[in-house]
Amino acid sequence: MGTVTPVHAIVLTLNEEVHLARCLTSIRDHCATITVVDCGSTDRTVEIARAAGADVLTNVWVNYADQMNFAIDALAGRGGWLMRIDADEVLDAASGAPADVIAAVGANFDGLLVQRRIIFMGRRMRCGGIEPSWQLRLWRNGRGRCEERWMDEHIKVAGAVAKSSLVLTDDNLNALTWWTDKHNGYASREAIEALNRRFGVLTPEARNKTMGTQARARRFGKEEIYLRLPAGVRAIAYFLYRYVVRLGFLDGKAGLYFHLMQGLWYRTLVDAKVDEITRHARENSVPIAEAIRDRTGINIDVNSKVASLQPQTAQRRASGP
Repeated sequence: MGTVTPVHAIVLTLNEEVHLARCLTSIRDHCATITVVDCGSTDRTVEIARAAGADVLTNVWVNYADQMNFAIDALAGRGGWLMRIDADEVLDAASGAPADVIAAVGANFDGLLVQRRIIFMGRRMRCGGIEPSWQLRLWRNGRGRCEERWMDEHIKVAGAVAKSSLVLTDDNLNALTWWTDKHNGYASREAIEALNRRFGVLTPEARNKTMGTQARARRFGKEEIYLRLPAGVRAIAYFLYRYVVRLGFLDGKAGLYFHLMQGLWYRTLVDAKVDEITRHARENSVPIAEAIRDRTGINIDVNSKVASLQPQTAQRRASGP
């Protein structure tokens, strides 16, 4: 009998007492270790994690990528494979054991894609382009890192990636008020990414690693098609595409709410924040980074790279070669 590859799970938390025990129970029998990285929970999150036998680390929150890479670095010496799972997700027991799936693909792959399902208001979102959703959640330790992005970050690995039978289900139990608050924060982070495309406020990241075909295709669609449409129009077009063309209406009333909120309201909010920040920078003659901080409360590390409200290409032309 061959040696079983150890799997080390990573769970990032902030006030997740409602979900954490359920999540840890779903993976406990399949992982050699579980590491919970907390960023200041004031509820019973840390207590629940320790009671379940998880290792608990603390780290000040900057963004998801920074927190995930902190965890990856902390586990660098353990070998085996790493697994990323959110606190409000559960591993579907019927979909297989991570170690068995890793053994089945052999040594030719550095990452495995899992299917992710979303439960919204008690109903699984199957239509509207939501499923199938393949995400890189398992990777060989030492061969992958999280992209340094403020939003839409993915794990990238050095080698090949394969699909697996594993299924993660996102079934968040919080109220809609929590959901809208969370997406308001997401909108601020996504606005930063949109502004970075125009003004180059963030450090360019390396793009020579693999993150999965579906993730690349979706990012291409957003950056090269969606973001080229006029603001105000693209959110409406995106909602109609998801709800009508991709049959989102088949998910009933919950599907209507989900696509209106996540496809129309959220996308409109991102565009509005981009306009708000650029207007603030222009009217107050401040750098984009300062305007981001003033209007969102987020302090990005730009290393004094941007000094005025000018697109990155225009700024290079003005400053010479």
